[in-house]
Amino acid sequence: MTTSTFTVTGMTCGHCVSAVSEEVGDLPGVTAVSVDLPTGAVTVTSQTPIDEAAVAAAVEEAGYQLAGR
Repeated sequence: MTTSTFTVTGMTCGHCVSAVSEEVGDLPGVTAVSVDLPTGAVTVTSQTPIDEAAVAAAVEEAGYQLAGR
């Protein structure tokens, strides 16, 4: 198992957290997603190292962006 943390911008409520969690959680190999709304930190646990581009695409599908992108 590997764990990676990303920062997502634009989340303001519980619905935001749910949308991001659902999209990122659907990525192949992802076993858990934890979102800290105040900081925007999204921690992804996966069976193998997760591709940042795939996470970015999932976050964008939810309507948000990774910080620095």
